[in-house]
Amino acid sequence: MSPQLREVYAALLERAPENRIEPDLSRIRRVMELMGDPQRSYRSIRIAGTNGKTTTARILERILREAGLRTGRTTSPHLHSPVERIAIDGSPIDEDGFIQAYRDVEPFAQIVDEESLAAGGVRLTFFEYIIAMAYQAFASAPVDVAVVETGLGGTWDATGVVDPDVAVVTSIGLDHQEYLGETIAEIAGEKAGILTTTATAVLAAQPEGDAADVLRERVIELGAEAAFEDEQIGVLARTPGVGGQMITLQGIAGRYEDLFLSLLGEHQAHNALLAVAAAEALLGDGSTPLDTDLLTAALSTVTSPGRAEVVRQSPTILLDAAHNPSGAETLVATVRENFRFTRTIGLVGVLQEKDAEQILATLEPLLDSVVITESSSPRAIPAHELADIARDVFDDEDRVLESTSLPDAIQQAVDLAEAEGDMFGGVVVAGSVTLAAEVRDLLGLPEEE
Repeated sequence: MSPQLREVYAALLERAPENRIEPDLSRIRRVMELMGDPQRSYRSIRIAGTNGKTTTARILERILREAGLRTGRTTSPHLHSPVERIAIDGSPIDEDGFIQAYRDVEPFAQIVDEESLAAGGVRLTFFEYIIAMAYQAFASAPVDVAVVETGLGGTWDATGVVDPDVAVVTSIGLDHQEYLGETIAEIAGEKAGILTTTATAVLAAQPEGDAADVLRERVIELGAEAAFEDEQIGVLARTPGVGGQMITLQGIAGRYEDLFLSLLGEHQAHNALLAVAAAEALLGDGSTPLDTDLLTAALSTVTSPGRAEVVRQSPTILLDAAHNPSGAETLVATVRENFRFTRTIGLVGVLQEKDAEQILATLEPLLDSVVITESSSPRAIPAHELADIARDVFDDEDRVLESTSLPDAIQQAVDLAEAEGDMFGGVVVAGSVTLAAEVRDLLGLPEEE
């Protein structure tokens, strides 16, 4: 980061952190009102869920761009640089654009901060400020449509100052229980907060029945138009292939045969389904099929860095930002479907508020050995503490190694994968977004352009 961007990012980080929400939309509503409600100058699609939000957003945006629309996209967290959180036409804004967005919001944020503090409240949080920046940047571009990923939950999420044309809910699992609730039903209730009377709802099949029940009850209560996976829409067929998979989808308005999706894993086929249905709802009110050539061009070129991403060959290193048990479960299924490693080595680092024991327990049957490490995040579980958890889970000290140095940990994992001249071993990196980002950096992968 340039010194100017570093200064701006430091100022943002001084606010309440991203992993803490303040259940009150008054601050973000007030700052947007003072700015003239720029978020009302374009159409929008809002996406909530536990896993799959970012990839669904990226696929959807790619389809909309292929359809000729100018797009804005805001996703979180970022992998390498905060500028990734605000994208125009599929590319992150440059550092100058990010700094300008910060300055555009600054005088209005100062007013809201002072008002809130005077009333005994808090300043705009980090995430609220970033969302205000994104919405302002989209209006300045200007964009035709914004694809908006929620941060935590839905009901109280700062992204909620838009009035979406389409609301998408991906699969729901246990995560962020300290804010969203201890049960699947409670968490689903928070996610269902993005649904509105006027937005077409596109709803993923839910692994937990309680989540499905909550979403259905909310749709009925609102009287909203809705497309439920495995009812109105569905993945009809899929065949894994080199560098992706062939899929056949039933959308709201049409059936789409033999599309190549350039992403690995069954879960990505379902993310693509949600994106296609959302695009149908936005572009043709759910009654006009999408052009097949358009879909072919979009799905065959979509990328999702840090999500089941092969970042090196010989040995293969597969990197995934899986940071909760359901994400780890999906990763295990993806590895087993797409790779035939003679030995599989894990490289794992987890953040403190996550269910480290269950993440490791989910990965354990896949892994011959695991190298425990830590990212540079202040929230990272120290390697020695996580290694103690891993030894209990793996029930075999010889299968668990540890290194506080991430470069050393990567080399250890590679050496284990290639032990005894094995040419078909693989390394699976998982546990947190920050770990995924730092491994990408150390391997010299480019940031998103």
